[in-house]
Amino acid sequence: MLKLYDFLESGNGYKVRLLLHQLGLDFERIELDIVRGATRTPEFLARNPNGRIPVLELEDGTHLAESNAIQWYLADGTAFLPRDPVERAQVLQWMFFEQYSHEPYIATVRFWMHTGAADEKAAEIAARRPRGVEALRVMDGHLASRAFFVGGRYSIADIALYAYTHVAHEGGFDLTPHRHVRAWLDRVRGQPGHVPISAA
Repeated sequence: MLKLYDFLESGNGYKVRLLLHQLGLDFERIELDIVRGATRTPEFLARNPNGRIPVLELEDGTHLAESNAIQWYLADGTAFLPRDPVERAQVLQWMFFEQYSHEPYIATVRFWMHTGAADEKAAEIAARRPRGVEALRVMDGHLASRAFFVGGRYSIADIALYAYTHVAHEGGFDLTPHRHVRAWLDRVRGQPGHVPISAA
């Protein structure tokens, strides 16, 4: 059986959990408290030397790290990843956007606020917030003329961006101005097999 090393509040872990549920795959979830250093132990570092969750352990003992790489592995050959080469590249385009232009600002600010570091990180939060708003603006513009990010259908590009966008308010981001993003969030919630971030 697949094993997922995870932290329930993590959007990166949620990306993988959500896809596993939507694919109907059985897996064992192993909770690791990243705030208390559970990913810095020798045992975990043997699975992922970068010391981060999620990590997916395959049936043969292989370990895969990085949430978007895990998603790509799981989605390959399914409806969650297009077969057309251009659309596959567009999926990657949005997954790279999520990691470079979205997650470092929206997810990081949320993490600091969740872990009680908001006062200590106030200057960094103030610096990062406009970049998060800009990412939401880019997404909103793209979604103004389409239901999903690539090819008119739900894919792992949507999962990658949904994970932290739907909890962006927990980092103090106001989604009110981004009506196309809000409508898209509703469409993603309506997908078969959807589970909330709080579901193990």
